[in-house]
Amino acid sequence: MNPVFDAIAIALLVVATVVLGFAGLRISRTTSDFFVASRSVRPVWNASAISGEYLSAGTFLGLAGLVLLSGAEGFWFPIGYAAGYLLVLLFVAAPLRRSGAYTIPDFIQARLDSLTARRVTSVVVLVIGWLYIVPQLHGAALALGVVADVDPWVGAVLVAVLVAGIVAAGGMRAVTAVQAMQYWLKLTALALPVVFLLIALSDGEPSFDPSLVFPVAQGPSAVDAYATGSLLLALLLGTIGLPHVLVRFYTSPDGVSARTTTVIVVAMIGAFYAVSSTMGLIGRAVAPDLAVPGLADTVVLALPSRVFPGLIGELLTALLVAGAFAAFLATSSGIVVSLAGVVSQDVFSGSVRSFRLSAVLCTVVPLAVALFTVPSGLVSSVGTVFVFAASSLTPVLLLGVWWRGLTARGAVAGMVCGAVSCGAALVASALLPVTGFVAALLAHPAAWTIPLATAVVVGVSLADRRRPPARTERYLARLHLPEH
Repeated sequence: MNPVFDAIAIALLVVATVVLGFAGLRISRTTSDFFVASRSVRPVWNASAISGEYLSAGTFLGLAGLVLLSGAEGFWFPIGYAAGYLLVLLFVAAPLRRSGAYTIPDFIQARLDSLTARRVTSVVVLVIGWLYIVPQLHGAALALGVVADVDPWVGAVLVAVLVAGIVAAGGMRAVTAVQAMQYWLKLTALALPVVFLLIALSDGEPSFDPSLVFPVAQGPSAVDAYATGSLLLALLLGTIGLPHVLVRFYTSPDGVSARTTTVIVVAMIGAFYAVSSTMGLIGRAVAPDLAVPGLADTVVLALPSRVFPGLIGELLTALLVAGAFAAFLATSSGIVVSLAGVVSQDVFSGSVRSFRLSAVLCTVVPLAVALFTVPSGLVSSVGTVFVFAASSLTPVLLLGVWWRGLTARGAVAGMVCGAVSCGAALVASALLPVTGFVAALLAHPAAWTIPLATAVVVGVSLADRRRPPARTERYLARLHLPEH
């Protein structure tokens, strides 16, 4: 690897990001500009931005590493990630846009007429967002450490400073432009090396045993079947509970645009997952020695120099480094802009100035966590966020959109139950020396925490003497009736 080329690639990305971000400062003036880009983002542009923020470090680096480690089992992650957007399309995209809200807590308060439910939702949203940012900062530290001899904290701080500055400067309107650009950069940064690598490996007889690279899968055990099913359930439903994904639909002009945006997103992220998974399969042929936890996430950056030892390999690596940093920046900025809207409205005055202050605060907290924690696998870290979101926020959002019987007490009880049960299971999995099916239940709790939280929401709502707000029927009609 040539650190000069890598440094130039990162510098060019930073310049492009800063130019686009601060250009948003010239056109972002109103509160609506900062929170939802004045609800004027068209489908293709919005889909590019959504794809840019959704395809995180866990996808750009971690997915290939996971395929390298586990082969076909790693494909469940992209299947779940992409299919989750189909559920968003079917159940929440258009209704949330028609709600007229700025943030998820806005929607919960408007739906349930409860300040307590809003505050609990805000706390859950912040936890989900911060849990999602930390792997991005770990990924930045990992990527910069691979290509340059610098301390791990440098990459994390670089990304955090850029994200805080962009979001504070231009809000949602500026972030939209940055994320859209970064999606196409990330796709190019992976697709071009994949094409070069495939051409190089297809020249002549293969130097590897296909039966070792693509082994015949054995039948799964009951524990494996449970773990896979629970994981897939978490990925499918967790997408609905990601605040930085949902807030983007508030930027669409109307419900029809929100649905169109979602369809385009499925195609965009599907194309990206195909390329990223292919990189992992190439890694199984070229770099099997990296199939070690902790090293597997570096396979994307290591492959070009192994196949092309000269200038071509160095240039392809530099392109991948730029794509990796685009992944960290795009996802982190999307999460921070969604969290800043929540903190600005719930803690401060909801003004542009408070939004900017909130953006800085929402970046500092996960940065501190990232600096004092050791990164684990990037995909598994992001997968944990999906489990938590699916257990705590998704049941309330789905029932809030589709069930008139939901009450504020039911929503609060469900969110608390889902968050506590999921968090306790994951902590116990990390600390307790358990094995077998019990270990799978704790490490992959979605299969029981999601039904548990949903049952609590429904049960408490039905037993609640405080019936749903009197205007529930009118509000639900607003969510579901097409715009005129």
